[in-house]
Amino acid sequence: MPPETSQLSLTLLSLTLLFIFSSATIPLGSTLYASNLNVSWPSPNGTFSVSFIQDGPSAFFAAISYAGGVPVWKASQRAVDSSGSFHLLSSGTLRLVNGSGATVWDSNTENRNVSSASIDDSGNLVLLGNNSVSVWSSFDHPSDTIVPSQNFTNRKALESGKYSFTLLQSGNLTLKWNNSIIYWNNSLNSSIESNLTSPVLRLQSIGILSIVDPTLPSAVIVAYSSDYAEGSDILRFLKLDTDGNLRIYSSARGSGTTTKRWAAVTDQCQVFGYCGNMGICSYNDTGSDPVCGCPSQNFELVDANDSKQGCKRKVEIEDCPGSATMLELPHTKFLTFAPELTSQVFFVGISACRLNCLVTGSCVASTSLSDGTGLCYLKTPDFVSGFENPALPSTSYVKVCGPVLPNPSSNMQVLDDRKSWRLRAWIVVVVVVATLLVLVALEGGLWYCCCRNSPKFGASASASAPAPSSSSSLQIGVSPLPSDRNLERASSSLLRPSNPN
Repeated sequence: MPPETSQLSLTLLSLTLLFIFSSATIPLGSTLYASNLNVSWPSPNGTFSVSFIQDGPSAFFAAISYAGGVPVWKASQRAVDSSGSFHLLSSGTLRLVNGSGATVWDSNTENRNVSSASIDDSGNLVLLGNNSVSVWSSFDHPSDTIVPSQNFTNRKALESGKYSFTLLQSGNLTLKWNNSIIYWNNSLNSSIESNLTSPVLRLQSIGILSIVDPTLPSAVIVAYSSDYAEGSDILRFLKLDTDGNLRIYSSARGSGTTTKRWAAVTDQCQVFGYCGNMGICSYNDTGSDPVCGCPSQNFELVDANDSKQGCKRKVEIEDCPGSATMLELPHTKFLTFAPELTSQVFFVGISACRLNCLVTGSCVASTSLSDGTGLCYLKTPDFVSGFENPALPSTSYVKVCGPVLPNPSSNMQVLDDRKSWRLRAWIVVVVVVATLLVLVALEGGLWYCCCRNSPKFGASASASAPAPSSSSSLQIGVSPLPSDRNLERASSSLLRPSNPN
């Protein structure tokens, strides 16, 4: 066989094998079970796979995961139990059911001539109809994540809990709480906004987030990942987290770990509702993560195990046996965004901002800005989200049933810590001194007991002991000492030489 023919045959064989491998399908009737996490529907090269993932003791999600177990799509935000299953039914629909058999999620593609399903190496799960035409795809129905090669249009949304992310026809990117409060809005140039026809948000594999449109000469860059164009075998993806922030992450293939590379809201406390209703978001000196607390001791946590669920009054205003009053919160602001800006903003001084809320039945809290604008926010009972920072030029007030029971200030806590430390130091000093005195006393006692019967100790003691007084009433048989004259005579007689016999 000529070399050219042999080479052509090998090429055709390679292409045939590649086509067979790349077009491997998920047949109708296939099922995944939450009880078996090791079974999956993989993409041709194994970069992505469909399987169940576990999040907690009894929470399982049908998901598409990147190599290593990083989820990039979920069929539903609602978890199923360990008896749940994910079916590609013979009717052509994908269905997630709980252990009880109740349907949790459905692709609603029944009777649309679906013949099979497949997942490609970009992470797109597709239901295929006649002639392999896409009937439904996960890229067109995102959950909380966008991956490279995925087009995000103004008809789609990312959702995570009460938060959502959308691209508007104008090209603006928005983050919403409860599908109403817009707490982040990234707008384009006004001249660009009016001319867009079909904007698309894309994340390039190297970490560039941009908007493209047929009317634009080039892509409008929104953000760069901090590891832009670095490394290989790295997946970068855009995700709306459960805390309401939109972030770019990166994950090395097979690592199963993720790293934050960019965040839409740089200050997490500026995310509306992060600490729940009546919760106050702040930072302490122990770390960079925000903490959630209540405005004062007039409140208590809704869930003692999760401070992000917000706070509630211990005594509601309508049940107050006395009179309501306003709790003052320095350097605190109650977040106010559109559409609240049109109904809750007034131009009054700080005293009027406080008193107007106190006498208005529908007002539960207020914020007076001290930045020269003279703005006053009067908050209604619907939802109040607070933010405290020493740098904030604002004072807020909360209506409570008197008397006001403020939280202990951080300065008082530091002072108490110092006092307790000083008290502990004094206790240590006293214990050490007392221990030394006891040791000295014991050593002296032992020395006395050991040496009192020693002959040397007795002789020296007798020599140094004073002669008893003649008038003493106790006589112990000791002869009186000779006088000085007698001593001299005795000495002379001892020194005089004796006469020889």
